[in-house]
Amino acid sequence: MPLIKNHYKPSFPFKNGHFSTIYSAKLRPSPHLIQQRERLQLPDGDFMDIDWSFAEKSLHKVAILLHGLEGNAQRTYMKGQAKILNQNGWDAAAVNFRGCSGEANLSYQSYNAGKTDDLEAVVNSILKKDKYSEIALVGFSLGGNLLLKYLGERESFPKEIKKAVAISTPLSLKGSLESLNQFYNWVYRNSFLINLRKKYKTKMKDFPEKMTASDYKKITSLLEFDNIYTAPAHGFKDALDYYEKNSSLQFLPNIQIPVYILNSANDSFLSSECYPTELASKMKNLHLEIPKYGGHVGFHQTNKLYYSEIRSLDFLNDNSL
Repeated sequence: MPLIKNHYKPSFPFKNGHFSTIYSAKLRPSPHLIQQRERLQLPDGDFMDIDWSFAEKSLHKVAILLHGLEGNAQRTYMKGQAKILNQNGWDAAAVNFRGCSGEANLSYQSYNAGKTDDLEAVVNSILKKDKYSEIALVGFSLGGNLLLKYLGERESFPKEIKKAVAISTPLSLKGSLESLNQFYNWVYRNSFLINLRKKYKTKMKDFPEKMTASDYKKITSLLEFDNIYTAPAHGFKDALDYYEKNSSLQFLPNIQIPVYILNSANDSFLSSECYPTELASKMKNLHLEIPKYGGHVGFHQTNKLYYSEIRSLDFLNDNSL
């Protein structure tokens, strides 16, 4: 599938990648959306919360929305995507990963960029409702990597899953960490680190035999957080082992359903490996769009409607694919 021709032409300030990223994350008015929370009990005794929103006239289709690192279902990009889907007949199940719904999760584990068993639990719970004939997966950043890995690592998955969308996705976790470590990304890097350190400190109280104050003091970078917590908590040798085994780029050739990847060229979170143009040109199922602008999840068109939200809906509703 050749690269998708791009038509995204934002207004002047949104041509700056950092402005797009920061405005969209911090300044965009939150879309009005009525949500209902469902607690999903996981097989290991832990839980995740799912924030549902519903179409007025349902087409018996549901989109599972997956947020990025330290995000949640209340982020404007999640609510904006859910709202346009609801307006067009889709229900939306906005997932809060473990520990991201405002309440600490119960287990030593939390979430990571490749923890696809939790996504599988969400899919299975939705199938049990026996309500939907079609399921779509829509992921942002870390959530995009997660869904691509889910689709590419399995020989089979439920037939109800027809399409997927990945927006601003770090297809190479190591490459994206290196990009985040550049000096011009210090604001984002520090914001992530502050939140992750806070969660580590909270979890220390419940797992004192595994999480210590001395280790907490060593968490001075995202790499060290993954070395000290993410990797051991989820069964990896170290951070580099975690990045290598969970980067979705290696799983793309195995994906058997249509997927749409939207990664802007001026996304400072992404490395060169996150733009697989050669692979996309050879794969019929991989639809890759690389706009010149957009930052990281910052495809502003109007405050009420983003380019990424329109393109995702169009892709999911395209019956020719």
